[in-house]
Amino acid sequence: MYNIMVVEDEDSIREFILINLKRDGFNVVEAATGEEALDKLRLSPVDLIVLDIMLPGIDGYEVCKRVQAERPGTAIIMLTAKGQDTDKVLGLELGADDYVVKPFNPTELNARIKAILRRLKRKNPEKKIQVKDIIIDTDRRKVTVGGRPIELTNKEYELFLLLLEAGGSVVSRDEILNKLWDTNFYGDTKTIDVHIRRLREKLDDDPSCPRYIATVWGVGYRFVMEENDV
Repeated sequence: MYNIMVVEDEDSIREFILINLKRDGFNVVEAATGEEALDKLRLSPVDLIVLDIMLPGIDGYEVCKRVQAERPGTAIIMLTAKGQDTDKVLGLELGADDYVVKPFNPTELNARIKAILRRLKRKNPEKKIQVKDIIIDTDRRKVTVGGRPIELTNKEYELFLLLLEAGGSVVSRDEILNKLWDTNFYGDTKTIDVHIRRLREKLDDDPSCPRYIATVWGVGYRFVMEENDV
């Protein structure tokens, strides 16, 4: 059974989310502030966090950053205000897996949670994949580049693995959205560009001259299998 944390300062919204998550069989931990959430996470890790951005004290952005630093395998869904596109982009850049806009349907939120947990559970039969100087340990979801460990968020890891498994073929933005964000995702392909940029910043010494992920303009992205194939 999965453990979900709900971080929301409005009691009525938090209780509303809790009831619907428990109805679907999840174990739920609640927190009203970012500080409380971080304290509870240190004592009892969870699989996924539903995290409101606007919190008293430290906000959702800061909580997201600290969770990624301390427990990078934890999935995060951000709760954002309607129409605040900058909130969505910043949340994704900080490592959130998805976002839901208030007011929201609890069925949609639960569907997003289940989709993310299904992807996290996915196992690759090949425990280690090595291409060029990159090694991916799929059992532990660890990535090293030239022997250097790279800390990737869940979504960054899934995107990188998807491109790598394509074997140098182009993967369109629409295909990436459908495979990694589920059919209930209402964002746009700019979300993909944000994650690609973050991947390049972590993989490449010079992200402006990417060695591993090439852009195919107007279509999508592909993994560069050979050094002279950029």
